[in-house]
Amino acid sequence: MAKCESDVSPRSTPRRSYHHGRLREALVKATVELIEARGLDSVSLREVAKLAGVSSAAPFRHFPSRLALLTAVAEEAQDRLIQQIEQSLAAVEGQNALQRFRAIGRGFLLWAITNPTHFQVISNRHIITYETSSLRGRNDQIRRQMSELMVEAAAQNLLRPGDVSAHEIGARALVYGLARMYVDGQFPSWGVSQPNPLDVCNAVFDQFIASISV
Repeated sequence: MAKCESDVSPRSTPRRSYHHGRLREALVKATVELIEARGLDSVSLREVAKLAGVSSAAPFRHFPSRLALLTAVAEEAQDRLIQQIEQSLAAVEGQNALQRFRAIGRGFLLWAITNPTHFQVISNRHIITYETSSLRGRNDQIRRQMSELMVEAAAQNLLRPGDVSAHEIGARALVYGLARMYVDGQFPSWGVSQPNPLDVCNAVFDQFIASISV
């Protein structure tokens, strides 16, 4: 499997200390570690508290439920995604709209491959509160940015004839699908043996961008 695995069970992890006022951060971190070691089904407030080295009642100061806890992990995932997209866009500042659109896709792939557990959580809307948390609004913001760049690329005659929205959805489906294949460990079954999966993903995405560009 491509996602990070640990040979050490969280049950054997020694109790840890955390700075006063940073319990929430410690619990989110412990949740990610628990998922990496034992999978999503293992997550409960009790198990996370045990791994974080706090009382079983402590998580309830910040998270009334497992759903709330996993939503916090998803929000951290989104923070990392937005930061990565901003960095990717900064690297192509001044380039045309299609290259900036490409940078968003490449930023998504880099984020997903370097944060597989976060991707696993945020992409599973059955285990998080998506619609009523900050996740929906911030995700819509990224989508608007992509749409604006694709419309701008069309106006600049950078695209082959076709439905601009279909190009956008195709790009989104491709980068999401590549990330999903990596996280689920599917690349070997498709004959992908290259040591760096990001190179593979970027090459496939770049081929898509070339196919829709003039």
